[in-house]
Amino acid sequence: MKIINRQFHREYTELEKYEAGIVLSGAEVKSVREGRLMLDAAFVRIMGSEAYLINANIPIYQYARMVNYDPKRSRKLLLHKSELLRLKTKIIQGGGLTLAPVSCYNKGNLIKLEIALVKGKRDVEKRKLEKKRDIERQEKREMKEYYNRG
Repeated sequence: MKIINRQFHREYTELEKYEAGIVLSGAEVKSVREGRLMLDAAFVRIMGSEAYLINANIPIYQYARMVNYDPKRSRKLLLHKSELLRLKTKIIQGGGLTLAPVSCYNKGNLIKLEIALVKGKRDVEKRKLEKKRDIERQEKREMKEYYNRG
């Protein structure tokens, strides 16, 4: 099972990657193992001396009887103290740096979250990248048509 944040490479430029554990309840673990985690609008914030995954949507497990369940609650991330300190100082020092989730996957029977220290892309950069991809696709299409004709 591997869940990927599809918006990540479009929105951010990656600087460093880290692997973090995530604190979940039993029903949430089952729901994540089914692949029902949505990271599109999620982000990571360091509060005090702990990191939290905020706004990640884990729908309720269909066979669980959870009362007052909030699918978008903040979930604690498990990182080493040295990693947290390094990330905190880089975010404070560096201009416009933030933490974003890249993917979620199994490692044995544990669920891990891959997070990255990132810098947000501007709209101009996003448009340039999309234009470059469109041109490459068009060139491939033309080459394919050219070789199929003759």
